[in-house]
Amino acid sequence: MDKRLKINGQVRDFGDQLPATLSELLKLLEIDQATVVAEVDGRIIPRTAFAQTELKEDAVIELVRFVGGG
Repeated sequence: MDKRLKINGQVRDFGDQLPATLSELLKLLEIDQATVVAEVDGRIIPRTAFAQTELKEDAVIELVRFVGGG
């Protein structure tokens, strides 16, 4: 059975290999940790805790990226 996460409102299947931590997920999605604010299951995660934040199947994750402009 596929392991899933809900990321920014969309369900994503990860086969049988769910990323273990928020840091691993961001690396997999090619998102720079320095440019994102992350919320897991309604809790804002400090950037310093990304590597220690374990992900469980069906977690709800919101990622907000900062984009420079001018």
